[in-house]
Formats: sequence, structure tokens, C-alpha cells
Amino acid sequence: MKFRRPRRWSELSRVERVDLYTRQSLYLVLWGMCGSLLLSSAPAPGAGQGTAVIIGAVVVTMLGTAVMRAVIDNYPNIQPFPVRPTAALLVVSLLYLGLVGLPASGEAQGVVVVVVTANFAASLGGIPDRWASAAVILGCALVVGVAGTQWFSAVAGLIIGLVSVISVRMSLWLYGVVAELDALRHTQSRLAVAEERLRFSRDVHDVLGRHLSTIAVQAELAATLARRGDERAADQMMEVRQVAHDALTEARALARGYRPTSLGQELEGARALLRSAGIEVALEIGVVPRAWHEAAGWVVRESVTNVLRHSSAGSVRISFQDNDLRIENDGLGEPAAEAGLASGSGLQGLRERLTPLGAGLEAGRENDRWVVVAHLPGTGPLSAAGPAGTRNSPDQQPVLDPALDPAPDPTRPVAG
Repeated sequence: MKFRRPRRWSELSRVERVDLYTRQSLYLVLWGMCGSLLLSSAPAPGAGQGTAVIIGAVVVTMLGTAVMRAVIDNYPNIQPFPVRPTAALLVVSLLYLGLVGLPASGEAQGVVVVVVTANFAASLGGIPDRWASAAVILGCALVVGVAGTQWFSAVAGLIIGLVSVISVRMSLWLYGVVAELDALRHTQSRLAVAEERLRFSRDVHDVLGRHLSTIAVQAELAATLARRGDERAADQMMEVRQVAHDALTEARALARGYRPTSLGQELEGARALLRSAGIEVALEIGVVPRAWHEAAGWVVRESVTNVLRHSSAGSVRISFQDNDLRIENDGLGEPAAEAGLASGSGLQGLRERLTPLGAGLEAGRENDRWVVVAHLPGTGPLSAAGPAGTRNSPDQQPVLDPALDPAPDPTRPVAG
């Protein structure tokens, strides 16, 4: 709670302003209470006892302010305890009581006792420890009870200590809440930045992983054609160049944050990519809720990338039925391939992206095929809820553009 404050109020942050207000309020209450006591029992001119009461009260209040400042600077921590200023306050207060308070009588004695107890309660009452607060309150009751002559003196001391401790603790607690909220706001900002970086890294993984897999497959094909002296090798290398150009374009779009995910484009890209790798493709995608297009595109992209990286598949089937998007392939056969499909960080990252939307992802073996199933319930993700808390309209349409496939047959396998 210790700030190096600028000189001007306008240069202070909101938390620093609350800190300054809390400090000045507590100091003002302490000095105002002691000052009002001294004014209410102002000594006659030339009265030596009255002068000693005033001087002693000022010194004790100054030391009490120093202890209070140390406690506030350390709040909400208990350690390090302000030993030196507290010891100085204790010694001076005992001398003040013994030399001025006890020999005095009437109002002067009451002023000395109240000044000492109020300073101790206010200065040490801000320590956020219930045992310390209890000790301060009982100490106030003991001092007033010993100095007083009436039976209820100890009760009066108990009330003085209790009110002082509660007032200080409540003021510091309120400041602590404000400071904690400000810290949480800064933490939330840092988490938002971290979340955006994580989103960007996932998008880079998805986009570049797919394109690099495409480049690897097409480059290998071009190399094979070149060894055979086939003229199509040059055309294949031009396709590699085009894929690299597309990867660069999408990477730039990612950096600017303008790249949306289109399910139709992802399906067409997957079909073209798998076809170039010699893998048969069957697309059985009819109607997918529009709000689920982007999430479904993530699943298709990651699954196709894993097929190319970790399997020796000869056929892939992509279907959507009963709110389940399934991508299955027959590339299992070696334990290493299955382990690579199951333990990839891409699927785990995909689960983490789908879960907040209310979707789920499962991956595993079904007979002799590897299957990835994305559960896309309802008409859209949770984040697609409108202002009234309802989901978007179930606007559903085929995701494949007829212009891309003049005679699309969703059950027709596309040979490589």
C-alpha cells in the first residue's frame, strides 16, 4: 500500500487517490479527536499542568501517527511489525500517564487517558489480525479501568478501543477491496492478451500445419515425377508455389486478425489436399447450422492435417448427422500411427476451443478405422447467443458451393 505519489491530484491513479483519501481521513480523525479533547479542557493561562497535558498529547499523537503510517504501508501484511515506532509510542505513553495523567485530577486525567488509548487503538488497530485487535481492545480497557475510579471505567475503555479498531479496520478493508479490484482488472487485461496470443498460436498451427503438409505431399509427388522425366513435375511445382503463396496470404491475414474460418472452404481444401495425396474422399455433408460453421471448420482442418501427418490412410469419410461431425479414416495399422493421432497437441487445443462453446470432441479407434467426432449440439454455440440470451436463428444451409462442384453427390467418393 505504499505509493510514490506525484505532486498533483490529477496525476494520481484511482487506487492512489483512494489510498491518499484513506490515509488523510484516518490522520484527520485521530488528530481531530485528540484536538477536540484538548480544546474541551483548555488550561488556564500559565497553568503548568495544562501545558504538560497539551505537549504530551501532541507528542503521543505524533508517535501514534507514525505507527499508523507504518501499519498502513504494510497493509494487508502483518509482518514486518513496526517495532521501533511502537516501542517509542509505548514508552512515551507510559511516561505521559505516570508523570502527567495519574498526578492530575478531573478532566485533565481523563484527557490523558483517552489520548493514550485512542492513539494505541487507532495506530495498532489496523493490523489485520484478530488476536492483535483483541489485545489492543483489552489493553485500552485495562488502561482506562486502572486510571478510572468508577466501576464502568473499564467498559468505557473497551468501547473506545472497539470503536477505534473497527473504524480503522473498516477503512483499510475498503481500501484493500479497491486495490484488489484494480489488481484483478490488470490481471484480466494480461489474461486477455495471453488468450489472444494462444488463439493466434492455434490459428498459426492450423493454417501453417495444413499448408506445410500440402507442400510436403506435392513436393514429394513432384520429385517422383521429375525422376521419371514426367513433364507434369513442373506443373506440380507450380502448385507447390501456389500453396506457399496461399500460406503466406493467410499468415498475413492471421497477423491482422481478419481471417475467418469457412466450413465450405475447409471442406473443399480438404478434398483437394487429400486427393493430391492419393486418398479417396467421401463427403456426406448436407446441412450444418450456420453458427457452427467456424467450429466445424476447425475440426475438419485439424483432422485432415493429422491424417496426412500421422496415418497411412487410403480413404477418408467426412459426414454430419444428428449434430455430430465425423471424420474417419482407415490409416490405422501401426501402433505408432495411432499414438500420433491420439497424443497430438492439435486435438487437445481443439477440445479447449470447443468446450467454451458447448461442443465436445472425441477421438479414438472404431474397429479398423480412426474416428474423430465433434458434437455440435443445437443450432449454434453458446457464444452465438443474442442480446436477449437466445441462440441465433437456426439458419441452416448446405455448406458446399455448387459452383465448386457442378454436380455434388454427398455420398460419392472422390478418388485421388
